[in-house]
Amino acid sequence: MVTGLDVQKREVVLGGKSFGDAGAYEKIAGTIRFAADPAHPLHRQITDIGLAQKNAEGRVQFSADFYLLKPVAARKGNGRLLLDVANRGRKVALGMFNSTLRVPDPSTPADFGNGFLMRHGYTVAWVGWQPDVPRKDGLIALDVPRANGVTGFARCELRPNTRVDTLPLADRYHIPNQTVDVADPQARVTVREHAGAAAVGVPRSAWRFSDPGHIELKGGFTPGAIYDVIYRAADPQLVGLGFLAVRDTAAWLRWAPAASGNPCAGEIERAYLFGVSQSGRFLRQMLFLGLDEDEQGRMVFDALIPHVAGGRRGEFNLRFGQPSLNAQEAVGSLPPFNDEALFKRIRERGRVPRIFATNTSAEYWRGDGSLIHTDAEGSRDAEPAEFVRTYLFAGTQHTPGALPPPDADPNTGSRGYHRFNVSDYAPLLRSALVNLDRWVSEGVEPPPSAFPRIADGTAVEAESLAASFRTLPGARFPDRVTRPLRLDFGPDIERGIAQYPPNVGAPYRTYVSAVDADGNEVAGIRGPELAVPLATLTGWNPRHPEQGAQGDLMSMMGSTLPFALTRAERERSGDPRQSVAERYPSRTAYLERVREATRKLIAARHALAEDLEAIVECAGQRWDWIHASSVSASGTLIRTIPATLRDASTPGLPLI
Repeated sequence: MVTGLDVQKREVVLGGKSFGDAGAYEKIAGTIRFAADPAHPLHRQITDIGLAQKNAEGRVQFSADFYLLKPVAARKGNGRLLLDVANRGRKVALGMFNSTLRVPDPSTPADFGNGFLMRHGYTVAWVGWQPDVPRKDGLIALDVPRANGVTGFARCELRPNTRVDTLPLADRYHIPNQTVDVADPQARVTVREHAGAAAVGVPRSAWRFSDPGHIELKGGFTPGAIYDVIYRAADPQLVGLGFLAVRDTAAWLRWAPAASGNPCAGEIERAYLFGVSQSGRFLRQMLFLGLDEDEQGRMVFDALIPHVAGGRRGEFNLRFGQPSLNAQEAVGSLPPFNDEALFKRIRERGRVPRIFATNTSAEYWRGDGSLIHTDAEGSRDAEPAEFVRTYLFAGTQHTPGALPPPDADPNTGSRGYHRFNVSDYAPLLRSALVNLDRWVSEGVEPPPSAFPRIADGTAVEAESLAASFRTLPGARFPDRVTRPLRLDFGPDIERGIAQYPPNVGAPYRTYVSAVDADGNEVAGIRGPELAVPLATLTGWNPRHPEQGAQGDLMSMMGSTLPFALTRAERERSGDPRQSVAERYPSRTAYLERVREATRKLIAARHALAEDLEAIVECAGQRWDWIHASSVSASGTLIRTIPATLRDASTPGLPLI
């Protein structure tokens, strides 16, 4: 439960600017404090909670960073709380729904983008849930106790994109679990040349811990290679308390009285939980554990959107867990995957939230997306639960594409063999939130699930599409398509204690969407980018040769493989796809086709009428970019993009 909120900042945003009928907004930032009963039946699932120090009441105390945006006049809001589970300490919801850049403290008109969440009256909250996030650059984090005196093995996966001598024992910028002994003879390192390659031991003489939180390799780490470091650590943080921080923050905002310091007292009728990628996987595990129910037995969240989570979970309740880790051969890739097993606990209590599981093509191509709607053997379709809708946003990458696409992933600096996917699926996500709210509030059934199915032949194995893409000029189909493996982390894994390395079994059988004659996906929700195409848009992109492991897929990113502009150009290159000029006699004709396709999407309730003109405008920018740049499949810019087009971008930064 929440024991208090220490407010450090409270102010009206944008000088009191009105967001439509919802009026002005205010921001509140501070530190929120918690105390959890370790003996509560739900809480006993939190790994090592019984080993944490307790206060005089026998409760475990912890605290987190807190941030809130709410209507100044509560009566003008819609009574909905959207709690955005921070992605590695970063606020995501405004970027995804308002189509703006992510910033730690939105303060300018640009930071609020198109104002969608505000215009619709949402109260938007964030709370730190991840204890390994450093407090820098406005990131929000969680402070938790440790299980002092506990030692055991930790594992870290490292995959550099450039040759470096030293790396932290953590994912990217996160705080590592430190080794107990820099000279530990039990520590070991293995390396795989590429995904799918056998792990080879690295001699102890070739590497060392340069300090308790870093490892150094003689001659440097090979770009693209995958290194596993297994070592002893001590005093693990109780990372599983992140679930209680998220749950109890929402419960407090929803039900606590004003006397407790609740800034939303009496204002919240419904609570929705949103998570993207890593934090979407967090939602899947939270539901699996049944931790959306509070100490009073109340179902806290009416609805959840685990977005681009695929079939994975994560190290969110593991001794020495790294909540940031996205490795395939990790605890996050364990079953259950589909609704029948994943939601067993919440079904048993007889009260279930509404759930929208939304994914892009990238989650299917990384090998786990289809597991949420097939049986474990991949032999048949497994229909979503009656309280779930499952949607594939066809022809998209992990986050909305940008115009022009960046040369490298802004998160990791990694480059693709092709230009990145430019499809902007944000309008589909906005419509999904409206549909979900109507389902919860009014009982209006949302559109049916849309995903690749084995039964109708729209789900195919990725390798079967090689011939479809190898005929495209300049395109490189991936050499390897990885899939989750059957993993055994030992008998104590259900208690959150892993045995390393795991025993590894056969891969799961997984699928991607079949494609049409243009190489564009046929299953799922097809936006105007596919209904009226200018390019083949994929959820995969091979790694750039300069960054090693050629033929492996980049994490998260898709490709844009433009059509030839004219028939003559198409015939010269041997491109089997019709050229732009053969499809559309003019820019005007193209945009009219886009408008017609968008109206159909609106009628199907996969887009909002308020987004019609923005979608058409974005299509015009794609037309101009394709004609100005003549981007080849391999990413070579034949003509320069004018400055006016470089500035006309739809932001969307990759995150996992």
